[in-house]
Amino acid sequence: MARSEKAVVTVLCMVHDGTRLLLQNRVKADWRGYTLPGGHVEKGESFVQAVTREMREETGLTVHAPRLCGIKQFQTDADERYIVLLFKTDRFSGTLRSSEEGEMVWVERDALDVSLCPAR
Repeated sequence: MARSEKAVVTVLCMVHDGTRLLLQNRVKADWRGYTLPGGHVEKGESFVQAVTREMREETGLTVHAPRLCGIKQFQTDADERYIVLLFKTDRFSGTLRSSEEGEMVWVERDALDVSLCPAR
Protein backbone atom coordinates (compact mmCIF):
# COMPACT_ATOMS: atom_id res chain seq x y z
CA MET A 1 0.00 0.00 0.00
CA ALA A 2 1.33 3.43 -0.95
CA ARG A 3 2.06 5.80 1.92
CA SER A 4 1.33 8.88 -0.17
CA GLU A 5 -1.45 10.13 -2.36
CA LYS A 6 -2.21 13.09 -4.57
CA ALA A 7 -3.62 16.02 -2.60
CA VAL A 8 -5.43 19.10 -3.89
CA VAL A 9 -5.21 22.04 -1.47
CA THR A 10 -7.81 24.82 -1.55
CA VAL A 11 -8.84 27.79 0.59
CA LEU A 12 -12.19 29.34 1.50
CA CYS A 13 -12.71 32.55 3.45
CA MET A 14 -15.62 33.75 5.56
CA VAL A 15 -15.68 37.53 5.48
CA HIS A 16 -17.97 38.95 8.13
CA ASP A 17 -19.09 42.50 8.73
CA GLY A 18 -21.08 42.73 11.94
CA THR A 19 -23.96 40.28 11.50
CA ARG A 20 -23.47 39.96 7.72
CA LEU A 21 -21.55 37.20 5.95
CA LEU A 22 -20.22 37.41 2.41
CA LEU A 23 -21.38 34.51 0.25
CA GLN A 24 -20.92 33.62 -3.39
CA ASN A 25 -23.77 32.19 -5.47
CA ARG A 26 -21.66 29.97 -7.70
CA VAL A 27 -22.69 29.51 -11.30
CA LYS A 28 -20.12 26.94 -12.47
CA ALA A 29 -21.57 23.54 -13.36
CA ASP A 30 -19.19 21.61 -11.09
CA TRP A 31 -20.43 23.31 -7.91
CA ARG A 32 -23.56 25.49 -7.92
CA GLY A 33 -25.18 27.36 -5.05
CA TYR A 34 -24.12 29.50 -2.11
CA THR A 35 -20.69 29.04 -0.62
CA LEU A 36 -17.76 30.95 0.79
CA PRO A 37 -15.46 32.38 -1.89
CA GLY A 38 -12.06 30.81 -2.46
CA GLY A 39 -10.13 28.45 -4.69
CA HIS A 40 -6.96 26.46 -5.28
CA VAL A 41 -3.56 27.10 -3.73
CA GLU A 42 -1.09 27.60 -6.58
CA LYS A 43 2.37 26.04 -6.67
CA GLY A 44 4.84 27.96 -4.49
CA GLU A 45 2.10 30.05 -2.86
CA SER A 46 1.61 30.22 0.91
CA PHE A 47 -1.88 29.51 2.22
CA VAL A 48 -2.32 33.16 3.29
CA GLN A 49 -1.13 34.37 -0.12
CA ALA A 50 -3.63 32.01 -1.76
CA VAL A 51 -6.62 33.18 0.29
CA THR A 52 -5.67 36.83 -0.26
CA ARG A 53 -5.33 36.31 -4.03
CA GLU A 54 -8.51 34.27 -4.37
CA MET A 55 -10.56 36.81 -2.42
CA ARG A 56 -9.26 39.67 -4.57
CA GLU A 57 -9.99 37.71 -7.78
CA GLU A 58 -13.48 36.57 -6.80
CA THR A 59 -14.76 39.48 -4.69
CA GLY A 60 -12.66 42.55 -5.54
CA LEU A 61 -11.82 42.84 -1.83
CA THR A 62 -8.40 42.74 -0.22
CA VAL A 63 -8.65 40.75 3.00
CA HIS A 64 -6.38 41.64 5.90
CA ALA A 65 -5.17 39.29 8.65
CA PRO A 66 -7.13 36.18 7.55
CA ARG A 67 -7.08 33.60 10.36
CA LEU A 68 -7.08 29.85 9.82
CA CYS A 69 -10.14 28.52 11.65
CA GLY A 70 -10.68 25.03 10.27
CA ILE A 71 -9.69 22.26 7.91
CA LYS A 72 -11.99 19.95 5.95
CA GLN A 73 -10.96 17.06 3.76
CA PHE A 74 -12.60 14.44 1.58
CA GLN A 75 -11.70 11.89 -1.09
CA THR A 76 -12.65 12.64 -4.68
CA ASP A 77 -13.89 10.22 -7.30
CA ALA A 78 -10.41 10.50 -8.88
CA ASP A 79 -8.94 9.03 -5.65
CA GLU A 80 -7.40 12.33 -4.57
CA ARG A 81 -7.46 13.87 -1.12
CA TYR A 82 -9.14 17.28 -1.36
CA ILE A 83 -8.04 19.55 1.51
CA VAL A 84 -9.94 22.77 2.26
CA LEU A 85 -8.32 25.33 4.59
CA LEU A 86 -11.01 27.55 6.11
CA PHE A 87 -10.14 31.14 6.95
CA LYS A 88 -12.13 34.03 8.41
CA THR A 89 -11.67 37.77 8.73
CA ASP A 90 -13.61 40.92 9.47
CA ARG A 91 -10.86 43.14 8.07
CA PHE A 92 -11.07 44.01 4.38
CA SER A 93 -10.85 46.91 1.95
CA GLY A 94 -11.87 47.60 -1.62
CA THR A 95 -15.09 47.57 -3.60
CA LEU A 96 -17.18 44.40 -3.67
CA ARG A 97 -17.80 42.95 -7.12
CA SER A 98 -18.88 39.61 -8.55
CA SER A 99 -16.80 37.47 -10.89
CA GLU A 100 -17.26 34.71 -13.44
CA GLU A 101 -17.31 32.30 -10.48
CA GLY A 102 -20.59 33.75 -9.21
CA GLU A 103 -22.51 36.62 -7.69
CA MET A 104 -21.28 38.02 -4.37
CA VAL A 105 -23.97 38.85 -1.80
CA TRP A 106 -24.06 39.96 1.82
CA VAL A 107 -26.38 37.73 3.87
CA GLU A 108 -27.57 38.30 7.42
CA ARG A 109 -26.33 35.46 9.61
CA ASP A 110 -29.81 35.01 11.13
CA ALA A 111 -31.22 34.41 7.61
CA LEU A 112 -29.10 31.27 7.18
CA ASP A 113 -30.52 27.83 7.95
CA VAL A 114 -28.06 26.84 10.67
CA SER A 115 -29.98 23.62 11.34
CA LEU A 116 -27.94 22.17 8.46
CA CYS A 117 -24.69 22.86 10.34
CA PRO A 118 -23.36 20.28 12.81
CA ALA A 119 -22.36 22.89 15.42
CA ARG A 120 -22.37 26.67 15.85
